[in-house]
Amino acid sequence: MLFAVVVGALTWSAPAQAHGTIVGPATRAYQCWKTWGSNHTNPAMQTEDPMCWQAFQANPDTMWNWMSALRDGLGGQFQARTPDGTLCSNNLSRNASLNTPGPWKTTTVGNNFSVHLYDQASHGADYFKVYVSKQGFNPKTQTLGWGNLDFITQTGRFAPAQDITFPVQTSGYSGHHVLFVIWQASHLDQAYMWCSDVNFG
Repeated sequence: MLFAVVVGALTWSAPAQAHGTIVGPATRAYQCWKTWGSNHTNPAMQTEDPMCWQAFQANPDTMWNWMSALRDGLGGQFQARTPDGTLCSNNLSRNASLNTPGPWKTTTVGNNFSVHLYDQASHGADYFKVYVSKQGFNPKTQTLGWGNLDFITQTGRFAPAQDITFPVQTSGYSGHHVLFVIWQASHLDQAYMWCSDVNFG
């Protein structure tokens, strides 16, 4: 499987001293921030986007700090130190709302798609690990655990850059799935974990 890095000249508006996140397909926190961040008191969110609404009700900082879902010093022991039911929050209690099953907004993808990391701090990557929830897992009613995931691929290293894009190839998926990505940053033993909701069309 081939991997490529695309360094773009994109302009992003992000908080100072930020780290990064997957902006495509957008993670749960980033999607909520992008959609409702400037309009987060709008009561329409409760009916139009109930998963973002419950996340803002639980802790708005989850969205304001969409770039900071990190833990230090895991030493690659991701599964041992991230219990089932806490994967989407990276086992961070402040982001627990991201673990809640429900009708999260999805990004439509095909069997082959690209993952785009925006990293304001340009940490680089030792690697990314990519998983997709198993066919038959229901993100609307089930909390995500390691046993619900299919491992798709692990990338190689990426040099420091604000924008890193790499291709992902899958087959056999349809409907709403959770894309689970781990980013092992290069500058420290620092791990980021996210859930993005995708619809395989």
